[in-house]
Amino acid sequence: MKQLIVSPAPHFHSGDSVRKNMLLVIIALLPAYAVSVWQFGWGALITTAISVAACVLFEWLIAKYILKQKSTIGDLSAVLTGLLLAFNLPSNLPWWIVIIGALVAIGVAKMSFGGLGQNIFNPALVGRVFLLISFPAQMTTWPVPQGFATSYVDAATGATPLAALKEAIKSGEASVLNELPEMWDILIGKMGGSLGEVSALLLLAGGIFLIAKRVITWHIPVSIMATVALFAAVTGWAGMLPESVCTGEYVMLSLCTGGMMLGAWFMATDYVTSPMSNWGKIIFGVGIGVIVMVIRTWGAYPEGMSFAILIMNACAPLLNLIRPKRFGEKKK
Repeated sequence: MKQLIVSPAPHFHSGDSVRKNMLLVIIALLPAYAVSVWQFGWGALITTAISVAACVLFEWLIAKYILKQKSTIGDLSAVLTGLLLAFNLPSNLPWWIVIIGALVAIGVAKMSFGGLGQNIFNPALVGRVFLLISFPAQMTTWPVPQGFATSYVDAATGATPLAALKEAIKSGEASVLNELPEMWDILIGKMGGSLGEVSALLLLAGGIFLIAKRVITWHIPVSIMATVALFAAVTGWAGMLPESVCTGEYVMLSLCTGGMMLGAWFMATDYVTSPMSNWGKIIFGVGIGVIVMVIRTWGAYPEGMSFAILIMNACAPLLNLIRPKRFGEKKK
């Protein structure tokens, strides 16, 4: 005799899992990471290895000895957090600072809230911002890419494209723009910066791969980039740029330099810390784009993606109130 089984929804499993989605994001990041290794050599490998190992170790220790719960390192979320944290760091950062960043990312931003799915801020960005505020000199000393000849300890350093551009806008000295690399070099990653600032093309390709695999949707990254492009265009039309910088060039530099591609496609789209509804995601992305450009234009930092995402992470619960009207519900 067959029994009728009554159970709550959902009744159909899509085949997705946390581990599968985390693995797909890691795969999407690997081409850009390969370029980072090619440009920064052993420094990129050492920084990433320390970051990933420390994140996994801290999550295991906290789950086992503090929270007294089953280890979650098998879902690869700690691996992804370590990889994203490394992407936000210069390749010559001292190893002990990387470990501190991993501890803050996992211990403070993730596990103190109860673990994956309960954190309100992106863990990797919390770790990065903590290090930026605590160790500003080390976090803004950018190695010049020289391939495997780049030394992990004594690397030659230089300004990032965003730093040079901000200095030119602030001082009005067009000669500063001579430090800017060619646009093709920016696209393929032949420039100074953090590991995740290089190879805008491959980061964009990775993001499109995630959309194709339905790991993320287009709403957040497209709304961020459209807002940044519009803001940059208005800035140019308002005559706020040096004469040697055309509006179109400034728009492209705003989209392809700094943490724009990494933040828009891989950080802001984090399931836990972003809104659930499509309209909420669009508002979330627009807010990030506006804050980024306000910081870049008038703020003390040449980059603002980390701050913008964390600020909008705090707004995500409010944006989650934007939801479709229930079927049959009367208008108030």
